[in-house]
Amino acid sequence: MSGTEKPAQKQQTAGDGLSINKKTVVSILLVLTAVLVFVGILTQVVPRGEYSIDENGAIIDGTYEQIEDYKMPVWKIIASPVLAFTTENASTGIAILAILILVGGTFLILDRIGVLKYLMATIVKKFRDKRFLLIAAMTFAGMFLSSTAGILEESLTLVPIAVAISLAMGWDSLTGIGMSFVAVAFGFTAATFNPFNVITVQKLAGLEVFSGLWFRVLLFIAVYLSLTGYLILYAKRIEKNPQKSVAYESDKAIKEKYSMDKCMPVLEDPLVKKASRIFVGSLFMVLAGIAASFILTVAGNKLCNETLSSVGSVASLGCMAVFFPLGGLLAGSASGLKGKSLWKTFGEGIKTILPVLPLIIFILAISYILDTGKIMHTLLFYINNLMHGISPYSAILLMFAFIAILEFFVGSGTAKAFLIVPLMSMLCDLLGVTRQSMVVVFCMADGFTNLLYPTSGLMILAIGMVGVSYKKWLRWSWKLFLTEAVVAVAFMMVAVAINYN
Repeated sequence: MSGTEKPAQKQQTAGDGLSINKKTVVSILLVLTAVLVFVGILTQVVPRGEYSIDENGAIIDGTYEQIEDYKMPVWKIIASPVLAFTTENASTGIAILAILILVGGTFLILDRIGVLKYLMATIVKKFRDKRFLLIAAMTFAGMFLSSTAGILEESLTLVPIAVAISLAMGWDSLTGIGMSFVAVAFGFTAATFNPFNVITVQKLAGLEVFSGLWFRVLLFIAVYLSLTGYLILYAKRIEKNPQKSVAYESDKAIKEKYSMDKCMPVLEDPLVKKASRIFVGSLFMVLAGIAASFILTVAGNKLCNETLSSVGSVASLGCMAVFFPLGGLLAGSASGLKGKSLWKTFGEGIKTILPVLPLIIFILAISYILDTGKIMHTLLFYINNLMHGISPYSAILLMFAFIAILEFFVGSGTAKAFLIVPLMSMLCDLLGVTRQSMVVVFCMADGFTNLLYPTSGLMILAIGMVGVSYKKWLRWSWKLFLTEAVVAVAFMMVAVAINYN
């Protein structure tokens, strides 16, 4: 064996890579099964109906009609995990599955050659005396990229690194998730000019694209300060008493693996240093893809060019699917992990991520049942009738609640926008709520609840990576959701009071 192969080989241990906790997967799968059964029952008891749709895919108000001679067959509900892959929406789920598989393979390579330890040790060494500045900086970076460029799925790659850094700093895995995935999700909530929710909603509402930016910037600042403050206070509490963390037991193995005594020596290894630089270079290529995606999407929307918008919407995911695993493979090769050993490690990494694939499949199945069951338009019809004749302050709160509840059933922000924004826009005109206010309400209700429901596939994957159960996640996050709900209500009341437009 050559000397260049030793650094890669001596890193190999059991339980490397993402190491998805199977108990966590099983518990979440049981929750999703209950949700699937629930929505299946709804398709049998709720009246079926549909609105007419215009050429742009938007609902036409006043066209709702019940469908008397249709009820979703029970066999389709049972077979929904398979039938879900026969619909147009399946492409998004397949893309997420593919990226997850590539991420699993890449992370095992990075873990075994010491790159994860190197990146973590470098950051910890730099911020050791500015601990809480690290939380503030990482949270801002995640929120900014999401609020402007609309990254979300890509943030899953940050979770293992952020968790390792958090544990090395004396915090817990939940703090790491907070300053990576939660920060990105909340950036979606406080979107400034995110092309996937702000632009879509404003176009459907008949507003000038990017108009009303000043109010959304203030919302971004408020959400950032509340999230950062929450994470810093929580991190300080965990520093004083680590056993107060709901993830204390599940974190033990990860803490041992990424202890500073084990990680600091890799800083002196020239092969690991070279491999780390190669991988960081690949991350910059992913960021370039995100920037290109944003530019193409905005240009496509401005020019009303659907092809350009479509290319832009998939550019960032495409770049991540190419450059992230390519960076991992090149880094592995540079460290001495070559040929069959390199590809064998990549394959083993893919196996670590396989337990979460049923979760994505069940979430796709739930969406399929709701779409095929033809009850979403009925629910929208009832809510539409309920809101007539109430005050603007009550109306905006009901809009928020309705979109938040709808998030449980329809996770895609774009799909929700086409489903409800045309009707909501007309409703706003009748109730004295400005359409610009509705844009903010849509973003807040869609974003915050992305991290709350078990039907949110990305949230399930993020906590599953570090072995945190859904029950523990709710125990940790409920105070954060309550805090952000207060922020949301305050901004909604101000929007009505100033007639935000």
